[in-house]
Amino acid sequence: MKQKIYSKDIILVLAASFFYMASPMLVTPLITGFTESIGASAALMGLVGGMMNLVSLVCRPAAGNLADRISKYKLSFAGAVFMTIACVGYIFAPNEAVVVVARIINGFGFACCSVCMATWMSNMLPKEKIGSGMGFYGTMNALAMAVAPALGVCAYQAFGYRAAFVIALIFSVAVIIVIQLIGDKGEPEEASVSTDAGRSHIELIDVKVVPIALIIMLFAIPYCATQSFLVTYAETRELHIMVGMFFPAYAAVLIVLRLSLRNLFDKLPFQVFLLASTLSELMAILLLTVMNNNVIMILASCFLAGGYGIMSSVCQSTAIRLAGKEKRGLANSTYYIGLDLGMTLGPFIGGILYGGLDIGWFYPVLMVTMPLAAAVYLFSRKRLKGERK
Repeated sequence: MKQKIYSKDIILVLAASFFYMASPMLVTPLITGFTESIGASAALMGLVGGMMNLVSLVCRPAAGNLADRISKYKLSFAGAVFMTIACVGYIFAPNEAVVVVARIINGFGFACCSVCMATWMSNMLPKEKIGSGMGFYGTMNALAMAVAPALGVCAYQAFGYRAAFVIALIFSVAVIIVIQLIGDKGEPEEASVSTDAGRSHIELIDVKVVPIALIIMLFAIPYCATQSFLVTYAETRELHIMVGMFFPAYAAVLIVLRLSLRNLFDKLPFQVFLLASTLSELMAILLLTVMNNNVIMILASCFLAGGYGIMSSVCQSTAIRLAGKEKRGLANSTYYIGLDLGMTLGPFIGGILYGGLDIGWFYPVLMVTMPLAAAVYLFSRKRLKGERK
């Protein structure tokens, strides 16, 4: 049965989505330093830092198929339990081997929760409200990504690594508690069940969603390169700016934009958002290239919110529309594969640029991602034109 956009179940899913995202995001800025503190080498620190995303990327196709075949409650519960076990591992880890295992388990849990929560949310929304509803969903994720790392760093500075991980544990347990209160357990559609009965193979991706996954990957690369290298970039250029203000400002502007544009997400065609966000992200990259004070830095964060930040919601809702209700789990999985690739390639490409070119070319080279995103759209525009019908 269709739900209103402000129903109790939808609000609870939004709350659960905040908690599942906050748990690993709190751990992310601390885990490499913690691993070093218990004896890890530099190489192992890097492996631990990227392990969760790598495992999540590998697991997403299976999670997407499961999200279409079993209840969303069961898959979210399993994911939250995995994340809880991982947090317990961080808290009591006696050596780096336990941390590696915990990161692998965290990757399983994160893959299940990220695909399943988005699918659960989209299935509760009326078709005409998918854009605005998923905009709210993205806002909760963005809020968690802004609040949790700052909270984790503050807790670490005050009480140490393991105490900070206790907060991540509380977030993951909160997911388990909140989903118990949701009335709609997200049982699979009858059409999906009957289709699965005669289908033994597992689909890795939804082919219709691949162009959207490529577009969000290309938008994510400059954002994730900035996330990893902004501090180093500013230090290398000897800029006297408050780098710590960049991502809180980004998150604040993104929340305002998503709330302000929520009604337009269901009305304007994909290409309008793509054009506006492409220009916005290009402006952000240009401002980061010439940045020499806090004002320009804050302006860059605002334009980046209008670029990657807006396109992440638009691409996800578009993927859901393209797939049809019985394959929304697979559609979300395909979308997140693109996002995971962007999150992996951004720091990797950033490292190559930082080590191989003059620092002045760091951001100009990243500009190439925007024409490539436009090229992907032009190549697949016939397939995407009907996504809002």
